[in-house]
Formats: sequence, C-alpha cells, structure tokens
Amino acid sequence: MKRKILKNVEWGILICTIILVIIGLVALTSATRNSDYDELKRQVMWVAISIPIMIIIIFIDYETIAKIAPFLYGLILILLIAVLFTEPINGATSWFNIGSSSIQPAEFAKVAYVLMLALIINKIQRRGKNEISRFPKLLLATLVFIVPTLLIIKQPDYGTALAFVMAFVFMMFAAGIKKRYIIISILLVIILVPLLYLFVLPEHAKTRIDVFLNPDIDPRGAGYNIIQSKIAIGSGGLLGMGLFKGNQTQLGFLYPKTTDFIFSLIAEEMGFIISAGVIILYVVLITKAVYVAKTAKDDLGSYIAMGIARYILFPYVREYWNDNGTFAYNRYTTTIC
Repeated sequence: MKRKILKNVEWGILICTIILVIIGLVALTSATRNSDYDELKRQVMWVAISIPIMIIIIFIDYETIAKIAPFLYGLILILLIAVLFTEPINGATSWFNIGSSSIQPAEFAKVAYVLMLALIINKIQRRGKNEISRFPKLLLATLVFIVPTLLIIKQPDYGTALAFVMAFVFMMFAAGIKKRYIIISILLVIILVPLLYLFVLPEHAKTRIDVFLNPDIDPRGAGYNIIQSKIAIGSGGLLGMGLFKGNQTQLGFLYPKTTDFIFSLIAEEMGFIISAGVIILYVVLITKAVYVAKTAKDDLGSYIAMGIARYILFPYVREYWNDNGTFAYNRYTTTIC
C-alpha cells in the first residue's frame, strides 16, 4: 500500500516546492540579518512543523479528508466571525494573538472552503451531468463560497477575498458549468468593476490600483515601494550583487522585504538566473497542479486539485494600516482618513 501511495505522489510538485522553500529561506536569511533573524527562525519553525503534517496527509485518502469538510467549514466560519471582535492589527481584524504568535483564520479557511465546495459540487454532479447549472444547485454552491468571502471582506482583507472568488471560478469551470453562466458572469464583471471602483472601493484600495498601473504618480508616497523594488530587480544583473550585498535590500530602501517584496531581494542579490528560475519553478508547479486535477481518479479529486491550483496561480498582497489612520503600504505613509 505504501508503495502504491508513493507511486501516485506527483514528485514534480514536491521537488519544486522543496527548491522554492530553500530559496525562500536563503532570501529570508539576508532579509532578517538586521533583526536577529526573527522571521527566519519563525519560518524555519513552520517548515519543521509542516513536514510531518505533509507526510501524514500523503497517507490519508482525500475522500476521507473531504468527509470532515462540513465540520472544518463550520469551525472556520465560527473563527471568521470571532476574529472580527479582536483588536485591529495594521487596521484589520484578521488575527488571533496567542502569546508571541498570531494565527490568521483566513489561511485555514482556504483549505476548508475548497474541500467543502468540492464536496458540494461533487454531490450535485452525481445526480446528473449538468446539475450544477440548475439555478437551485448553483445557488447552494454560491452560498458555500459567498459566506466566508463576505466575512473576510469585513475584516477587511480584499486580497484573500479575491483569492476565494478565483477559486470558485476555477472549480465551477472544472465542474462544467454551462457557458451562459460564464458569459453572464463576464458581462457582470465588465459592468460592475467600474461601478465598484467609483462608488464602493475605499480610497486606499483605489490608490493601490492607481499606483499599480502607474507608480510614478506618487513616487515618494504610495508608489515608493514599487519603484524601489524595480530598482532592486534591475540592479541585480545576471548573477546578482551577492547575498547580504544588495543596496536596496540592506540599506532599507526595500520594504517590506521579508514578505511582499521578497522576490525583489532575490533578483537583486541572486540575479536574473535565480529569479527567472523561481518563475519557471512556479510555472512548473502550476502546470503540475492542473495536470493532477485533469488526471485525478474522480471528480472530487479534480475539484480539490483545481481549487488548490488557484491559490498558487493567483497570489495576493495585503494592505496595511497604521493606528493613526494612515495607509502604510509604502515607506512614506500617505494619509487616507
């Protein structure tokens, strides 16, 4: 049985993940050298914890895990409601503080949500090929998606909410939803996106979109970090400036260098070859994940794999707020409210 399980492991995904983890730890070593390597130690701790969990899960059939999806989904909804009553951190009520550590329920919600949605879609589709396209069944699947998504928006955490939206889209596409729903959805997006931008999005979210499209509109404010990250990437050259030797990284121009702009650090200190290698590894990882979804032994496995693949394909960036009501996405904070 063990041989059969190991034979069915997609080793390409495992190898890509290991290489990316190693590159990430090396980059964090450079990024945290001036802070006693605190975040590096935390990351190493979580890597050490995740390895035995990964090994255990490999030997558990995903059908068995899917059976407890309703319990996990219910638990995560309770946590997403409870976290709204915690003290804001960087302007968002997204974390439970436990001693010196913090736990973000939305991260666990990603897994519980995919499992629950995959289970619901699979049960619906067992009754007929196009059952998911019937309005009552589609409404049920939509409710599974929309409840945790709205709770995450309430925090607010628009990036993670968008990740949930994309997972829903991918999984419904894999379920074979009728084209008319896809066309209607596209038309709704075309109509609603401008309206959301003009009348719904808060100012800081509009600023992020504007700065993303043109960081030079506020080079010493909201666009500062993006401009500095581009300078870091360009200055790395082919082979990089060397570990601990990046100007933007080590002189404090790149922030936050341990999270949002870690790729810029890799490009500056390790060069084009390594940074391009990171992109190639992600392309292989996504390709392998989609391959797993296409070749899964049943529809349930296909839906789960497609939902997980989305989280690799569409990363997100969190917005940060200071206690004094200033938007802290960049080094020079811009007053928003």
